[in-house]
Amino acid sequence: MTEIGLVSCTKTKREHAAPPAELYSPSALFSKARQYCEQYHDDWYILSAKHQLLEPDGSPIEPYDETLTGARVARKREWSQGVYEELEEAGLLESDITLVFHAGKAYYEELLPLIEDHDVTVQIPTEGLLIGERLSWYNQRL
Repeated sequence: MTEIGLVSCTKTKREHAAPPAELYSPSALFSKARQYCEQYHDDWYILSAKHQLLEPDGSPIEPYDETLTGARVARKREWSQGVYEELEEAGLLESDITLVFHAGKAYYEELLPLIEDHDVTVQIPTEGLLIGERLSWYNQRL
């Protein structure tokens, strides 16, 4: 079984273009989720409100100001469809894969129905936790 961590982007970003894993690193929550993924999962990706599915070591991207938090359902569905297609193209919706979401509800609520017909396993270890509680959850495990 292969575990893939999916970490949502954050509002706090560097002020200049950087590889995706570095762009969001000023955020404490992102940094903890990243450390957790690198320690406990086989691989990880970033769920970007603007760029959809990003490889952490991908080409540098410019900072942006977009989020799915508070976005309309239609926007979340459009975004989720793009992420779904990218997950499928990357072979990440197979029966030997576990997708572990390290993201707020806005980043998975419309995506989960799209992947439910696949044999992929889904886990959301910090579901329902507020930001401070999520930080504490990571701190206890790192």
